[in-house]
Amino acid sequence: MQKKLGIVITDGVGFRNFMLSNFMAEVSQQFDAVIIYSGLPKSAYQSILPSNIVIKELEVFTESKLTWFFRKWKELAHLQKYQAFYGMKDNLVSGYPKNNSPRSLLVKGIYGFTRFIHSDASILFAEKLQFLSFSKHRITKSYVAMLKEDLPSQVFFTHQRPPFLAPFLVAAKQLNLPTSTFIFSWDNLASKGRMLGTFDHFLVWSDLMKAELLYFYPSVKDANVKVVGTPQFEPYVMPNYETTKENIINKFQLDAQKKVICYSCADVSIGKNDPVVITAIANAIRSNAINSQVQLLVRTSPAEDDARFKSIRDEFPEILWNVPKWTLTRENHAESWSQRVPSEEDLKDLRALLEYADLNVNMCSTMSLDFMLFNKPVINTVFGNETNGLYNDQRFLNYDHYKKVVESGAVTIAKNEGELIAQMNEALENPAQRKTQRKAMIAIQISKELTGTSKRIAETLRQWS
Repeated sequence: MQKKLGIVITDGVGFRNFMLSNFMAEVSQQFDAVIIYSGLPKSAYQSILPSNIVIKELEVFTESKLTWFFRKWKELAHLQKYQAFYGMKDNLVSGYPKNNSPRSLLVKGIYGFTRFIHSDASILFAEKLQFLSFSKHRITKSYVAMLKEDLPSQVFFTHQRPPFLAPFLVAAKQLNLPTSTFIFSWDNLASKGRMLGTFDHFLVWSDLMKAELLYFYPSVKDANVKVVGTPQFEPYVMPNYETTKENIINKFQLDAQKKVICYSCADVSIGKNDPVVITAIANAIRSNAINSQVQLLVRTSPAEDDARFKSIRDEFPEILWNVPKWTLTRENHAESWSQRVPSEEDLKDLRALLEYADLNVNMCSTMSLDFMLFNKPVINTVFGNETNGLYNDQRFLNYDHYKKVVESGAVTIAKNEGELIAQMNEALENPAQRKTQRKAMIAIQISKELTGTSKRIAETLRQWS
């Protein structure tokens, strides 16, 4: 029987992980045919794909008020059930409405009853009602028709959370097609809301992530979870993304005689203190508070442009900037950031920064892992707390996934400008100091070698089909 894989790519990060790694080459060898069901417009796919891969653009689903209500109920009940975990509790607190608009009052009502009713049975009941609310929707019917025409051996979701993809999952279930998903990020299980639905199989980064999945989703069977690593980092061992130090020096106009501090930004929703930290580093360089000869290069978040840093660029023209080359492919989307798609050039730029920068500074970001993979020292800045008037980023230190990083000693934590300067001097003078801790942290968070990640995933999907 012909093996046919359906792959659901929802956003720019999924595009980066599964289109710019070796994944498409590997699945094209494991399957007779591959269909990409895309939440991005077809125009985003400019690279040449193997001949047995086709792209079908998914019409964008917009929730009705009733669907939103049941989804909100499901997600809040999940957070309420597991609020002993700091990240879950923090998301509950931050999501509580600040006013008394009709919608806010409704959300407060959901908070009220899910506080007491949040059993697995009630969560699954809410999900059933959510699915029923759009089961007859025109777009759901179009998804069913599309899948009935293609009849893939399996439908693989590259992200387990986007709610606007729930109708596609329901369509697959209506046709009894096997479904699988990849856990999108290292923080998703211990701090985020409920998945978009129930899948048959799961791919995870690590043994730690597998344990988390089995804990937070007790109905999932151990045999249906496979540890494969993550394609997010595979490009770092792919020859086509390598570049020379000379190229990166010329591209970013670096001073070859100076060490490079790379500050990597979060997006504005959680990176409100980015300008404060960038200013602190720039002033430290100007005042010679840093003992080494250094230069600062700032990489902004791929989820946004650099408009919010205009005043800093004007004040500190000596700062070098890497604005990720991600193109917005669709306007007026419910999650516009998701429609930003990376270029191969940007992935080369990022890999070069990881390899040739001497130190990374960020606010508790996954980028800590990226730099650890290249054995570079990392400082996490958390300048804000509940009392100093800055955005409270210190709370992220208590999130379960990041608490492990802090306790491991793989990074240092700077809570103010003085601590940051001292830690930058220490890291630049002795970059190998935390090498053992960094290596151990990578082993915990990514349980497989980077080389061969896509091959492992493709072979696993083949076995499940």
